[in-house]
Amino acid sequence: MRILLVEDDPMIGEAIQGALTDASHAADWVKDGLVALAALDTQHYDLVLLDLGLPGKDGQSVLSSIRAQNNPVPLLIITARDSLDERLQGLDGGADDYLLKPFEMAELLARMRAVMRRKGGSATPLLGNGVVTLDPSSKQASTEQQPPVQLSGREFALLHALLIRPGAILSRADLEDRIYGWGNEVESNAVEFLIHALRRKLGSHVIKNVRGVGWMVSKHA
Repeated sequence: MRILLVEDDPMIGEAIQGALTDASHAADWVKDGLVALAALDTQHYDLVLLDLGLPGKDGQSVLSSIRAQNNPVPLLIITARDSLDERLQGLDGGADDYLLKPFEMAELLARMRAVMRRKGGSATPLLGNGVVTLDPSSKQASTEQQPPVQLSGREFALLHALLIRPGAILSRADLEDRIYGWGNEVESNAVEFLIHALRRKLGSHVIKNVRGVGWMVSKHA
């Protein structure tokens, strides 16, 4: 997933960005509320992690601006503000979850998965389309013919991007966008290499090529 991290504390921001990268997410980190809104205007994100105590524009105002634009991006508040009024304001203002600092990175990642499940209308922790099943917590994928196999971080990121939008055709640029964050060097032919690796592990039928346009996985079988 491509994630926008909005956090002004350098130690916390660096730790979270590192944990997101280790979990195979592309994470862009900004430290200012106004910069966060500018980033959302120019880049598609699958999820936003938002601190409340921000320079430029505070987190509650950033949240209000996002929802006022009818932007449905999943959003999780991460903050040390623990009063009931703050939590209610955040949740009623359109946040999908509210996590208090300090927290364990494992809990943050689990809450992110839960938010994405709710947004996708699924109660199960697994992603699938009837052809291939992906477990976001273990990064294992399987088919009816293939028992669970372990995916690399970038294999997982690519398959995850396709499975959260079954039936949609994603171009090379779309897929690179989900794999690489700001400042990461995009490797030549990386998408084709990863798709070849996934087909080798899971079968050639799992990912379809739409010639001259991009790749897709089928809608639910």
